Amino acid sequence: MSLNLDKRINFDFLFDSAVAKSNTLIFKLLMAIITLTSDWGDSDYYSAAVKGAIYKQMPTAHIVDITHKIPLFQIAQAAYVLRNTYPNFPDGTVHIIGVNSEESMDEPHTVAYFKKQYFIGTDNGVFSLLFEEEKPEKLIELDILLASERFTFSSRDRFAKAAVHLANGGDLEDLGKIKAELNHRIPLKPIRNDNSIRGVIIHIDNYQNIITNISKEMLEGLVKKRSFQIQVRGGKINKISDAYGDVPSGILVALFSANDLLEIAMNQGTAAPLLGVGIGDAVIVELEEE
Repeated sequence: MSLNLDKRINFDFLFDSAVAKSNTLIFKLLMAIITLTSDWGDSDYYSAAVKGAIYKQMPTAHIVDITHKIPLFQIAQAAYVLRNTYPNFPDGTVHIIGVNSEESMDEPHTVAYFKKQYFIGTDNGVFSLLFEEEKPEKLIELDILLASERFTFSSRDRFAKAAVHLANGGDLEDLGKIKAELNHRIPLKPIRNDNSIRGVIIHIDNYQNIITNISKEMLEGLVKKRSFQIQVRGGKINKISDAYGDVPSGILVALFSANDLLEIAMNQGTAAPLLGVGIGDAVIVELEEE
Protein backbone atom coordinates (compact mmCIF):
# COMPACT_ATOMS: atom_id res chain seq x y z
CA MET A 1 0.00 0.00 0.00
CA SER A 2 2.75 2.36 0.96
CA LEU A 3 4.73 1.53 -2.19
CA ASN A 4 1.74 2.21 -4.42
CA LEU A 5 1.14 5.54 -2.67
CA ASP A 6 4.76 6.51 -3.20
CA LYS A 7 4.45 5.67 -6.89
CA ARG A 8 1.27 7.74 -7.16
CA ILE A 9 2.92 10.69 -5.43
CA ASN A 10 5.92 10.48 -7.76
CA PHE A 11 3.62 10.36 -10.74
CA ASP A 12 1.70 13.38 -9.49
CA PHE A 13 4.96 15.25 -8.94
CA LEU A 14 6.16 14.50 -12.47
CA PHE A 15 2.80 15.48 -13.90
CA ASP A 16 2.75 18.75 -11.96
CA SER A 17 6.32 19.50 -13.04
CA ALA A 18 5.45 18.92 -16.68
CA VAL A 19 2.41 21.17 -16.41
CA ALA A 20 4.47 23.87 -14.71
CA LYS A 21 7.12 23.74 -17.44
CA SER A 22 4.44 23.85 -20.12
CA ASN A 23 2.76 26.83 -18.48
CA THR A 24 6.12 28.61 -18.20
CA LEU A 25 6.81 28.07 -21.89
CA ILE A 26 3.34 29.29 -22.87
CA PHE A 27 3.80 32.38 -20.68
CA LYS A 28 7.16 33.13 -22.31
CA LEU A 29 5.67 32.79 -25.79
CA LEU A 30 2.77 35.07 -24.93
CA MET A 31 5.15 37.67 -23.47
CA ALA A 32 7.81 37.48 -26.21
CA ILE A 33 8.94 40.97 -27.27
CA ILE A 34 10.71 41.86 -30.52
CA THR A 35 11.74 45.48 -31.15
CA LEU A 36 12.54 47.27 -34.40
CA THR A 37 15.00 50.13 -34.86
CA SER A 38 15.53 51.31 -38.43
CA ASP A 39 16.01 54.10 -40.96
CA TRP A 40 13.02 52.95 -43.07
CA GLY A 41 10.81 55.94 -42.30
CA ASP A 42 7.02 55.66 -42.21
CA SER A 43 6.04 56.15 -45.84
CA ASP A 44 7.18 52.77 -47.24
CA TYR A 45 6.17 49.15 -46.72
CA TYR A 46 9.39 48.06 -45.01
CA SER A 47 8.38 48.06 -41.34
CA ALA A 48 5.00 46.48 -42.11
CA ALA A 49 6.67 43.75 -44.16
CA VAL A 50 9.03 42.87 -41.31
CA LYS A 51 6.16 42.81 -38.82
CA GLY A 52 4.17 40.59 -41.16
CA ALA A 53 7.08 38.18 -41.50
CA ILE A 54 7.33 37.96 -37.71
CA TYR A 55 3.58 37.50 -37.15
CA LYS A 56 3.44 34.87 -39.90
CA GLN A 57 5.91 32.77 -37.92
CA MET A 58 4.84 33.83 -34.41
CA PRO A 59 1.33 35.30 -34.15
CA THR A 60 1.70 35.81 -30.38
CA ALA A 61 4.75 38.09 -30.66
CA HIS A 62 4.67 41.61 -29.21
CA ILE A 63 6.42 43.95 -31.65
CA VAL A 64 7.63 47.33 -30.41
CA ASP A 65 8.68 50.08 -32.84
CA ILE A 66 11.53 51.91 -31.13
CA THR A 67 11.94 54.22 -34.13
CA HIS A 68 12.03 54.07 -37.93
CA LYS A 69 13.42 57.59 -38.28
CA ILE A 70 17.14 57.04 -37.75
CA PRO A 71 18.96 59.23 -40.32
CA LEU A 72 19.85 57.11 -43.34
CA PHE A 73 22.71 54.66 -42.68
CA GLN A 74 23.66 56.41 -39.42
CA ILE A 75 24.64 53.48 -37.21
CA ALA A 76 25.94 55.80 -34.50
CA GLN A 77 22.44 57.26 -34.14
CA ALA A 78 20.90 53.80 -34.07
CA ALA A 79 23.33 52.78 -31.35
CA TYR A 80 22.60 55.92 -29.31
CA VAL A 81 18.83 55.42 -29.44
CA LEU A 82 18.95 51.70 -28.70
CA ARG A 83 21.55 52.14 -25.94
CA ASN A 84 19.17 54.43 -24.12
CA THR A 85 16.18 52.17 -24.72
CA TYR A 86 17.03 48.51 -24.15
CA PRO A 87 17.63 48.75 -20.36
CA ASN A 88 13.90 49.42 -20.00
CA PHE A 89 12.94 46.09 -21.59
CA PRO A 90 12.64 42.74 -19.80
CA ASP A 91 15.07 39.85 -20.05
CA GLY A 92 14.76 37.85 -23.25
CA THR A 93 13.75 40.79 -25.45
CA VAL A 94 15.01 40.53 -29.04
CA HIS A 95 16.12 43.74 -30.80
CA ILE A 96 16.36 43.96 -34.61
CA ILE A 97 18.66 46.72 -35.92
CA GLY A 98 17.58 47.56 -39.47
CA VAL A 99 20.13 50.27 -40.25
CA ASN A 100 22.79 49.76 -42.93
CA SER A 101 22.08 46.05 -42.70
CA GLU A 102 23.69 44.69 -45.86
CA GLU A 103 26.40 42.17 -44.98
CA SER A 104 29.80 41.43 -46.46
CA MET A 105 32.65 39.04 -45.72
CA ASP A 106 34.10 41.58 -43.28
CA GLU A 107 30.76 42.73 -41.85
CA PRO A 108 28.58 39.64 -41.35
CA HIS A 109 25.10 39.42 -39.92
CA THR A 110 25.50 38.89 -36.19
CA VAL A 111 23.53 38.15 -33.04
CA ALA A 112 24.83 39.43 -29.71
CA TYR A 113 23.63 38.29 -26.30
CA PHE A 114 24.16 41.13 -23.85
CA LYS A 115 22.71 41.60 -20.37
CA LYS A 116 20.10 38.88 -20.96
CA GLN A 117 18.80 40.43 -24.20
CA TYR A 118 19.44 39.66 -27.88
CA PHE A 119 20.57 42.10 -30.58
CA ILE A 120 20.43 41.23 -34.29
CA GLY A 121 22.14 43.33 -36.93
CA THR A 122 25.18 43.72 -39.15
CA ASP A 123 28.62 43.81 -37.55
CA ASN A 124 29.56 47.14 -39.16
CA GLY A 125 30.49 48.90 -35.92
CA VAL A 126 26.98 49.37 -34.56
CA PHE A 127 27.45 46.73 -31.85
CA SER A 128 30.69 48.26 -30.56
CA LEU A 129 28.97 51.66 -30.38
CA LEU A 130 25.94 50.12 -28.70
CA PHE A 131 27.84 48.22 -26.01
CA GLU A 132 30.68 50.79 -25.73
CA GLU A 133 33.40 49.43 -23.43
CA GLU A 134 31.55 46.25 -22.44
CA LYS A 135 31.72 42.92 -24.24
CA PRO A 136 28.66 40.76 -25.00
CA GLU A 137 28.41 37.42 -23.23
CA LYS A 138 27.94 35.61 -26.57
CA LEU A 139 28.36 36.44 -30.24
CA ILE A 140 27.05 34.38 -33.15
CA GLU A 141 27.63 34.91 -36.86
CA LEU A 142 24.26 34.22 -38.47
CA ASP A 143 24.19 31.17 -40.71
CA ILE A 144 20.54 30.66 -41.58
CA LEU A 145 18.91 30.64 -45.00
CA LEU A 146 17.34 33.82 -46.25
CA ALA A 147 13.59 33.71 -46.70
CA SER A 148 14.10 35.17 -50.20
CA GLU A 149 16.52 34.77 -53.10
CA ARG A 150 17.24 38.50 -52.91
CA PHE A 151 19.82 40.02 -50.58
CA THR A 152 18.42 43.52 -50.18
CA PHE A 153 16.00 43.13 -47.26
CA SER A 154 17.90 41.34 -44.51
CA SER A 155 15.60 42.48 -41.72
CA ARG A 156 12.60 40.72 -43.28
CA ASP A 157 14.32 37.74 -44.86
CA ARG A 158 16.85 36.79 -42.19
CA PHE A 159 16.63 38.89 -39.02
CA ALA A 160 12.93 38.15 -38.57
CA LYS A 161 13.60 34.39 -38.72
CA ALA A 162 16.38 34.67 -36.15
CA ALA A 163 14.26 36.88 -33.89
CA VAL A 164 11.36 34.43 -33.91
CA HIS A 165 13.70 31.53 -33.16
CA LEU A 166 15.05 33.34 -30.11
CA ALA A 167 11.65 34.64 -28.98
CA ASN A 168 10.37 31.06 -29.13
CA GLY A 169 13.08 30.04 -26.67
CA GLY A 170 15.45 28.56 -29.27
CA ASP A 171 19.16 28.23 -28.56
CA LEU A 172 21.39 31.04 -29.79
CA GLU A 173 23.99 28.52 -30.96
CA ASP A 174 21.49 27.05 -33.44
CA LEU A 175 21.71 30.23 -35.50
CA GLY A 176 25.35 30.00 -36.51
CA LYS A 177 28.93 29.78 -35.41
CA ILE A 178 30.47 31.51 -32.42
CA LYS A 179 32.43 34.73 -33.04
CA ALA A 180 35.22 35.94 -30.82
CA GLU A 181 35.28 39.66 -31.58
CA LEU A 182 33.22 42.51 -33.00
CA ASN A 183 34.25 45.06 -35.59
CA HIS A 184 35.07 48.16 -33.60
CA ARG A 185 34.19 51.71 -34.39
CA ILE A 186 35.72 54.10 -31.90
CA PRO A 187 33.15 56.58 -30.55
CA LEU A 188 34.07 60.24 -30.38
CA LYS A 189 35.21 61.20 -26.90
CA PRO A 190 35.34 64.71 -25.42
CA ILE A 191 38.78 66.28 -25.07
CA ARG A 192 39.46 67.86 -21.69
CA ASN A 193 42.31 70.00 -20.41
CA ASP A 194 42.70 72.14 -17.30
CA ASN A 195 40.44 74.92 -18.56
CA SER A 196 38.05 73.47 -21.11
CA ILE A 197 36.18 70.53 -22.59
CA ARG A 198 35.73 70.16 -26.32
CA GLY A 199 32.87 67.82 -27.16
CA VAL A 200 30.57 67.22 -30.11
CA ILE A 201 26.86 66.91 -30.82
CA ILE A 202 25.96 63.22 -30.98
CA HIS A 203 22.18 63.42 -31.31
CA ILE A 204 19.38 65.86 -32.11
CA ASP A 205 16.00 64.70 -30.87
CA ASN A 206 12.53 65.25 -32.28
CA TYR A 207 12.23 68.54 -30.39
CA GLN A 208 15.50 69.71 -31.97
CA ASN A 209 17.22 69.58 -28.60
CA ILE A 210 20.99 69.09 -28.86
CA ILE A 211 22.58 66.13 -27.05
CA THR A 212 26.34 66.24 -26.60
CA ASN A 213 28.91 63.62 -25.60
CA ILE A 214 29.92 65.64 -22.52
CA SER A 215 28.88 63.80 -19.38
CA LYS A 216 27.67 65.33 -16.14
CA GLU A 217 30.61 63.76 -14.34
CA MET A 218 33.16 65.30 -16.72
CA LEU A 219 31.61 68.78 -16.71
CA GLU A 220 31.20 68.93 -12.95
CA GLY A 221 34.75 67.66 -12.54
CA LEU A 222 36.00 70.62 -14.58
CA VAL A 223 33.97 73.51 -13.25
CA LYS A 224 33.94 72.73 -9.49
CA LYS A 225 31.82 75.80 -8.67
CA ARG A 226 33.86 78.07 -10.95
CA SER A 227 32.23 80.30 -13.57
CA PHE A 228 32.11 78.78 -17.06
CA GLN A 229 30.63 79.29 -20.48
CA ILE A 230 29.12 76.73 -22.87
CA GLN A 231 29.56 77.65 -26.54
CA VAL A 232 27.56 76.13 -29.41
CA ARG A 233 28.15 78.09 -32.61
CA GLY A 234 26.80 81.53 -31.77
CA GLY A 235 24.99 80.42 -28.65
CA LYS A 236 26.49 80.96 -25.21
CA ILE A 237 25.18 79.71 -21.86
CA ASN A 238 26.84 80.20 -18.49
CA LYS A 239 24.87 77.95 -16.15
CA ILE A 240 23.28 74.51 -15.88
CA SER A 241 19.53 74.48 -15.22
CA ASP A 242 17.36 71.75 -13.77
CA ALA A 243 14.48 72.04 -16.24
CA TYR A 244 13.55 73.70 -19.55
CA GLY A 245 11.16 76.04 -17.75
CA ASP A 246 13.96 77.52 -15.65
CA VAL A 247 14.48 80.08 -18.43
CA PRO A 248 11.91 82.25 -20.26
CA SER A 249 10.29 80.99 -23.45
CA GLY A 250 12.58 81.28 -26.47
CA ILE A 251 15.80 81.31 -24.42
CA LEU A 252 18.60 78.73 -24.70
CA VAL A 253 19.02 76.45 -21.71
CA ALA A 254 21.69 73.92 -20.73
CA LEU A 255 20.80 70.94 -18.57
CA PHE A 256 21.61 67.28 -18.15
CA SER A 257 19.39 64.87 -20.02
CA ALA A 258 17.97 61.68 -18.53
CA ASN A 259 21.15 59.81 -19.49
CA ASP A 260 23.37 62.41 -17.76
CA LEU A 261 24.71 63.99 -20.95
CA LEU A 262 24.90 67.75 -21.49
CA GLU A 263 21.88 68.94 -23.45
CA ILE A 264 21.35 72.32 -25.11
CA ALA A 265 17.71 73.23 -25.72
CA MET A 266 15.38 76.18 -26.09
CA ASN A 267 12.40 76.53 -23.83
CA GLN A 268 9.36 76.05 -26.10
CA GLY A 269 11.59 76.41 -29.14
CA THR A 270 13.96 74.53 -31.43
CA ALA A 271 17.62 74.96 -30.57
CA ALA A 272 19.35 73.07 -33.38
CA PRO A 273 17.92 74.95 -36.38
CA LEU A 274 18.21 78.28 -34.58
CA LEU A 275 21.91 77.72 -34.00
CA GLY A 276 22.42 76.08 -37.40
CA VAL A 277 24.15 73.03 -35.96
CA GLY A 278 24.13 69.33 -36.75
CA ILE A 279 25.55 66.07 -35.53
CA GLY A 280 29.33 66.24 -35.23
CA ASP A 281 29.51 69.99 -34.61
CA ALA A 282 31.61 71.22 -31.70
CA VAL A 283 30.38 72.11 -28.22
CA ILE A 284 32.91 73.83 -25.96
CA VAL A 285 32.86 74.39 -22.22
CA GLU A 286 35.43 76.93 -21.02
CA LEU A 287 36.26 78.15 -17.55
CA GLU A 288 36.16 81.91 -17.17
CA GLU A 289 39.12 83.73 -15.70
CA GLU A 290 38.87 84.29 -11.96
